[in-house]
Amino acid sequence: MEFFKELFLFLKTRKKFWLVPLIIILTLFSILIVLASVPALAPFIYSLF
Repeated sequence: MEFFKELFLFLKTRKKFWLVPLIIILTLFSILIVLASVPALAPFIYSLF
């Protein structure tokens, strides 16, 4: 949790709010990749695309 706190403080002090959507998209893609590696969930994820 310390990392997220420091990241938020960095974004706040440097006025880098344009990075927030990028961080969110990368997080969602990483979660999707992790879920795609689970064999039971793979058919449901592949049907989305």
